[in-house]
Amino acid sequence: MTETQIFEYTSGTPPEDLDADDPLHGELMKLHVGPQHPATHGVLRLAITLDGETIRDCDPDVGYLHRGKEKTCESLGWRRFIVHTDRLDYVQPLMNNVAYALALEQLAGLEVPQRGQVIRVLIMELSRIMAHLIYLGTSAIDLGAVTMFFFTFTEREKIYDLLDSYTGHRMNNTYIRMGGVYADIDDEVGREMRAWLEAFPAKIDEFEKMLTGNRIFYDRNRGVGTLTREECLAWSLTGPILRACGVEWDLRKQAPYSGYETYDFEIPIGTTGDSFDRYLVRVEEMRQSVVICLQTLDRLERTKGGEFLAEDRRYVLPPRAKVHSSMEELIFQFKVVTDMRLPAGEAYFAIESSKGELGFFLASDGTSDPLRCHIRGPGLMNVQVIPLLAKGRLLSDLVAIIGSLDFVMGEVDR
Repeated sequence: MTETQIFEYTSGTPPEDLDADDPLHGELMKLHVGPQHPATHGVLRLAITLDGETIRDCDPDVGYLHRGKEKTCESLGWRRFIVHTDRLDYVQPLMNNVAYALALEQLAGLEVPQRGQVIRVLIMELSRIMAHLIYLGTSAIDLGAVTMFFFTFTEREKIYDLLDSYTGHRMNNTYIRMGGVYADIDDEVGREMRAWLEAFPAKIDEFEKMLTGNRIFYDRNRGVGTLTREECLAWSLTGPILRACGVEWDLRKQAPYSGYETYDFEIPIGTTGDSFDRYLVRVEEMRQSVVICLQTLDRLERTKGGEFLAEDRRYVLPPRAKVHSSMEELIFQFKVVTDMRLPAGEAYFAIESSKGELGFFLASDGTSDPLRCHIRGPGLMNVQVIPLLAKGRLLSDLVAIIGSLDFVMGEVDR
């Protein structure tokens, strides 16, 4: 191996295949990363074959967190499964709730009141920010930028406090209902949200000062884990990973839902499709989410007192006060809780989650038990591309690649 080759090897550029007769060429080594390694971002095991520090093969082994959520839906029934969607991508539970509720509403032909749609958009964009803060903090700490972890989690903690004031829970809120949301937003909570949203862009500037121009962070990500547009489409990759390749594809624009077509925001895209571009796209997405959230708060202030939950008694529980005073409303509640039936047919609805296309396919035979439930989790698609990106790279590059793919194993092992 020449001196030039040694320099290229240590700088992170994948070397050419080594000659087996080379005296410096040793035996291949098998190494298992995970399922308890913090850099795998969950209970993921990677069976790696190493040639020195160069990865020759990488086999992701999933299933350590498998809980059979799809079959759980089929056994629990339409309504009682909503709480289980929280446990899929558990860093953005409210987004999972909305995706499932939209699939139910499509199957039932149920219309969500305008105010309910606005509130949903608000909490979905807050969830997007929360998820990207998790990505930013954990990916940075994997590469040695420990301070960034505390910066991002400080802001995420503030969102937790807002959601706790709004929905009554910090995590696993189960605030979304078929037909809308559980309760209207309180004026005081709205003011607190606006104050945080107006201050947050300055925090993003601080994040960028620490990472975007940081030479170490740049070198660890630029040119690492590069994907082309064609590779993304072949592997069904969506979300920030696809947009980092320069493809302006976002379901909020291409297939609008919950009134997204009425909001003014931009879709950030990258140019090279590497780990650094994926970082830049997510940082800009947080800025765009702030823009959308401020628009939702403006609309909520203009439409105070509007309906936030549909009144179709076939699918929506009546107000508790009416249940205590009306036998008819009590019967409606009993039917919805114990035997809520959806029309026979099929429905698929997908939303733009923080990690890509999150979709629910539902099949109904007209009874209270789903005939079939299938969840299209973007995290699973992201995990399957790890071998493609890891082969030929150094072991140290694997950490940056995994972080940039931003998956949550609760969604992969659904």
